[in-house]
Amino acid sequence: MNMKEIELRTVPVELFKILKFEGLAHSGGEAKSFIEGGHVLVNGRVETQKRKKIVSGDEITFQNETYKITSVVS
Repeated sequence: MNMKEIELRTVPVELFKILKFEGLAHSGGEAKSFIEGGHVLVNGRVETQKRKKIVSGDEITFQNETYKITSVVS
């Protein structure tokens, strides 16, 4: 499995917003549906909290892809 990087300019960011803004879901509603349905893993665990706060160092797995979260904020 390849790991891609998502660079955030502000942290923390709610999980559903990452899926939406990265184009992994077509809308916020679709992103929330994916999360509620147990289709998203955060740091290897199923995450069902739509507004889960994601920070630098977290890993999100969705549709057999893993994304490492980094931050440009110092």
